[in-house]
Amino acid sequence: MAARRPAGGRAAPAARKSARRSASPGRNGSGTFVPGFEPLANAFEQRLARALRERADGPARVGQALRYAALSPGKRVRPLLVLAACDAVGGLWGRALPAAVAVECVHAFSLVHDDLPAMDDDDYRRGRLTTHKKFGDALGVLVGDALLAFAFEELSRLTAEGVPAARVVEAVRRLAHAAGPMQLVGGQALDVAAEGRKPSARLVRDIHERKTGALFGAAIALGAIAGDADARTVDALEGAGRMAGLAFQIQDDLLNASARSLRTLGKRPGTDAARGKATYPAAVGESRARRDAVEMLRSVRSALVRRCTRPALLLALVEALAKRER
Repeated sequence: MAARRPAGGRAAPAARKSARRSASPGRNGSGTFVPGFEPLANAFEQRLARALRERADGPARVGQALRYAALSPGKRVRPLLVLAACDAVGGLWGRALPAAVAVECVHAFSLVHDDLPAMDDDDYRRGRLTTHKKFGDALGVLVGDALLAFAFEELSRLTAEGVPAARVVEAVRRLAHAAGPMQLVGGQALDVAAEGRKPSARLVRDIHERKTGALFGAAIALGAIAGDADARTVDALEGAGRMAGLAFQIQDDLLNASARSLRTLGKRPGTDAARGKATYPAAVGESRARRDAVEMLRSVRSALVRRCTRPALLLALVEALAKRER
């Protein structure tokens, strides 16, 4: 059945204008990364919270820890990319809500595991204690595992939104690849192995494309799949998403080096340098890193204009990525 319009139909013209006017970084009261995206963000938050409450309330504090990890205040860039991409190819963005939940759960899994003592050993994430610091290392591992599995349970619910089974299978394939050994997990392994070494630009780019770019690409691809885009458009948009993710991670590297407080960054600033992490500014210098990120986002915009029938919302989100300060 088609998605109901109140839960996510086409963005109204006024909402589109608002998104274009307000595409600046930061979070407002509803937690949106881009002011003007409240209808999408609110629908997503409600869908995520309901899914976790109804279908992921495991025993022995698993459900509580899972909700703590997944519902922590974040920018929600990846799920917004899913919804905006569905709209950009002419679909009803509400149809893509299960995919948005799935992508955010994969992202949350990666953060929970990334923060563990055996990995980055971080105490804070999104301005509060990391999951393992709040609930213990064992639950930190288990919650990450649960989030990854739950992502695919939710992704299968695209069928209930009227997405054909063959398209759902393709969405599963793309998200599994983005989260697996060749992409996100492989990038994390490269990142760990590179600690304490002088990074090359090629190595850092490889790490960032796998760890961040792949999931950005999958997010846009899943939105396009839910929106009935043809295979060539899905592939082109996935490539644009990968590049947007690379630029986003370069900006993260720059912010980690320049931020002055936990409140500003959401985690302790300066941790990359302290651990000898392979970062793009360390490899090429801050000036080139900033130039490269700007050029990458320029290429992303061009690709979106070429491939999308109504790219306004997706372009507004890319503009917010370009201007963000946290």
